[in-house]
Amino acid sequence: MTESLLTALGIDGLAAMRSAVEQTRTVLEEVLTVTVTGGTEGPTTTGTRSGSRPGSGSGAGAAAKVGDEASGGAEDPGTAGTGTGAGADARDGADPGSGDGGGASADAVPEALAEFLAFARRRLTGEYEVDEFGFDRELTERVLIAALRPLYRAWFRVEVSGIENVPDDGAALVVANHSGAIALDALMTQVAVFDEHPKHRHLRPLGADLVFRAPVVGELARKSGATLATNADAERLLAGGSVVGVWPEGFKGVGKPFSERYKLQRFGRGGFVSAAMRTRAPIVPCSIVGAEETYPIIGNMPATARLLGLPYLPVTPTWPWLGPLGLVPLPSKWLIEFSPPVHTEEYGEKAAEDPMLVFELADQVRRTIQQTLYALLMRRSSVFGR
Repeated sequence: MTESLLTALGIDGLAAMRSAVEQTRTVLEEVLTVTVTGGTEGPTTTGTRSGSRPGSGSGAGAAAKVGDEASGGAEDPGTAGTGTGAGADARDGADPGSGDGGGASADAVPEALAEFLAFARRRLTGEYEVDEFGFDRELTERVLIAALRPLYRAWFRVEVSGIENVPDDGAALVVANHSGAIALDALMTQVAVFDEHPKHRHLRPLGADLVFRAPVVGELARKSGATLATNADAERLLAGGSVVGVWPEGFKGVGKPFSERYKLQRFGRGGFVSAAMRTRAPIVPCSIVGAEETYPIIGNMPATARLLGLPYLPVTPTWPWLGPLGLVPLPSKWLIEFSPPVHTEEYGEKAAEDPMLVFELADQVRRTIQQTLYALLMRRSSVFGR
């Protein structure tokens, strides 16, 4: 059936498969030569350290060499049986589109494979960097954010506005509302900042200690850039020029019943404000609509929660009634807006010790988020619409 389909499309099936096998064999031989003999300079994490995206910096030398040698040393599968020579023209500098269009797509296959193998080699040999908090930039960009992207784009259909209020460089403290039983809002905000910001900045979330005590989840949180929600860690990150994310409502926000949706809970003692004031970082209010409907909390199981050491154990329309299927979030429509920043440069370090001033700024941020939530709810035409 496959052979007849290829024949109908005008492709010599045996020649195409033979060419593909030869192409793959050549790429693997080159990779093994680099790995075993060390004849080529190994990939470094220079690009990652400088803040560039993986593929453009870290490991680019080895990946490019492997891809170039592989594409030059094997027959182009896109030209098998056609005789057009488009692949050869593309390698010689001609326009790949001037032939049958197979050259460009064929060259992309070994390059992608080479990049993946180079990435896998770095992971296996430990040739990658993490910062003092455990943040693994390359893993976050290539794996973690990539895994969340379909949820962000296709499932929740997130729309972002005001991303220009997050500075292109230097420190900033993003303060957002928290809801939805599971902290999906924090994950979606991370993707939003990285994907929508012109500089593809990384949001460094501050999380509760429960997150880091959880097996697997805690390790992934560290690698994605999260750290413990303490003033000391927040100030160190801000002093280093990072964009830090905080959700001051904490468990009171994510665990509140659906009847209280989009009504902000208390913002604690405003510790995030004092951290921003000490480091003179701007505070960017962030309002998130959509998370409340992913897991509408209609009840709680406090006794079971205490037994499991959890702050709450929600009951939703799907959980626990549908078992594991109840863990699938409902596909609500999300809107995320970053409001103009509240600047703290005018305040000195001693101002962070003034509880009235700290409370006033925290309340200003809270009011901004609450008002923006109401505006976004008016703008959203449907909970589950496009």
